[in-house]
Amino acid sequence: MKRILVTGGAGFLGSHLCDRLIKEGNDVICVDNLFTGSKDNIRHLLAHPYFEFIRHDVTESLYVEVDQIYNLACPASPIHYQYNPIKTAKTSMYGALNMLGLAKRVHARILQASTSEVYGDPEIHPQPESYRGCVNPIGIRSCYDEGKRMAETLFFDYHRQHNLDIRVIRIFNTYGPRMNKSDGRVVSNFIVQALKNEDITIFGDGTQTRSFCYVDDLIEGMYRMMNTDDFTGPVNIGNPGEFTMLELANKIIELTDSKSKLVYMPLPSDDPAQRRPVIELAKEKLGWQPTIGLEEGLKRTIAYFKEII
Repeated sequence: MKRILVTGGAGFLGSHLCDRLIKEGNDVICVDNLFTGSKDNIRHLLAHPYFEFIRHDVTESLYVEVDQIYNLACPASPIHYQYNPIKTAKTSMYGALNMLGLAKRVHARILQASTSEVYGDPEIHPQPESYRGCVNPIGIRSCYDEGKRMAETLFFDYHRQHNLDIRVIRIFNTYGPRMNKSDGRVVSNFIVQALKNEDITIFGDGTQTRSFCYVDDLIEGMYRMMNTDDFTGPVNIGNPGEFTMLELANKIIELTDSKSKLVYMPLPSDDPAQRRPVIELAKEKLGWQPTIGLEEGLKRTIAYFKEII
């Protein structure tokens, strides 16, 4: 049994990670300030003897004794991280500093949940880990993109300067049950609009692409990364299947038997035109690749949203 800290543990990804860690027989401390996370996501764990919830903001110091730290704390959807961009940047940077300091004090292995957004609007497609990105440092998405890039910098500086045992993963678009129905992300937006037979909002002409990874696959990759020795990353964790927004919308309309129509809106500033991971490093180092295709993952996610709407 390991004692494991999960920051952002009441969020979409964090709650699924807590489930996995409890299932593996660990003692889990879940930390979340509940800005975008929800107790509903972890309610089924609250009575578990080896699960503890602490309401705390990672921009403040935290003192606990743990063996491993998963640092997931940060708003991840544009609506939420642009609501208070300074707070978003502080969460990425000060949160990383506080968790790295904690890991250094207690000699814990620490994993940073970074993002494909460190690649910005990429000039190379698909994106390998060696690509350094094309990010606007002063745009409306910069609080998140540059905050995550700075967090990666801090992780590797702590690794080089203090020999800290770090892991860095870059998460590509992930979806599944427990997504917030109003977080503004494309999968949840389209599903909610389709189930309500409302117009489905397409930004731009709908030809921009994304790669969608089902949450169970993502958690498996994250877990393997934390428990693989002698590999710091960064490593891409995502599904290399690539779909346009129009393809996604039409698939969701088909799976929900919706009467929704497509409506077009202007493309938001700095919205990437393409996004697809190269996952050869994850295959080689972690023996990982996604196993759940888009249609199966969407069916599971639609079933969840049907229950909560």
